[in-house]
Amino acid sequence: MKIGLLVAPNERTVNPADLARAAEALGFESLWMPDHAVMPVHSATPLPETRPGDGGIPDIYYHICDPMVAMAMAAAATTRLMVATGVLLVPERNPLLTANELATLDRLSGGRVILGIGAGWLREESEILGADFAHRWTQTREYVAAMRELWTREEASFEGRYVNFPPVRCYPKPARKGGPPVIIGSKDRNALRWVARWGDGWCPIFLSPAELETALGRLRAECDAAERDFARMDITIMRRELRGARAEVQSGLEQYAAVGAHRFVVMMLDGRLRPDNFRPELERIAALYV
Repeated sequence: MKIGLLVAPNERTVNPADLARAAEALGFESLWMPDHAVMPVHSATPLPETRPGDGGIPDIYYHICDPMVAMAMAAAATTRLMVATGVLLVPERNPLLTANELATLDRLSGGRVILGIGAGWLREESEILGADFAHRWTQTREYVAAMRELWTREEASFEGRYVNFPPVRCYPKPARKGGPPVIIGSKDRNALRWVARWGDGWCPIFLSPAELETALGRLRAECDAAERDFARMDITIMRRELRGARAEVQSGLEQYAAVGAHRFVVMMLDGRLRPDNFRPELERIAALYV
């Protein structure tokens, strides 16, 4: 089981380069960064995955660094660590510029980029940044298709509902053929169909091993229908820390691996990794998971 970390760097947390260097030394496989370029001060959209009484959007969401910059700093400080978006809000970004940024980072890092993607859950944020919120997954699919054209063709062009451009050249190309793997982070009712038809993997949050097993059975069926090889799908589970000492944590990881997960990403989005405490905290997590 590959072990990753999902961290939201900001002006109060440890520098992404220092964090990545320590994570790689401790044996973590990947470092994932979330994406919220701006957050509206006033919003009527509830935070997903919340329990009654949890309140509004946590303050940490208003203090998230740009993932591209943070990933570049992390990649420059390491040689093996995978750097990933967890997740990039695709319809909120220009696909040509995003394609070039990701290709550049993948090329210069030696093929160490994972593109975890989402379409956004906060209507007010999406609309500020120009996304068609009601059809955001259709827009996302088209943006990903356009980026793949830019990554794989010497001269790329595209005609779609949301993006159109004449023949252009976009370099450098990613280090990996076809570009960074596109891992869809959604539990929408149509998410497994999207993964099977145009994704390279799935990274849901908060599923139990039993829930993941059931979902992966549906994904296998969707892959069969789409004539895609289910065995080639990258399956990542993201969740907060498992309870217990190392034996209990390792048992939990084995349960996820047994039902088909390839990677477990520990979600640490509370800003706890500060310059003065990140090393012992990472050592604690590594002692449990790695």
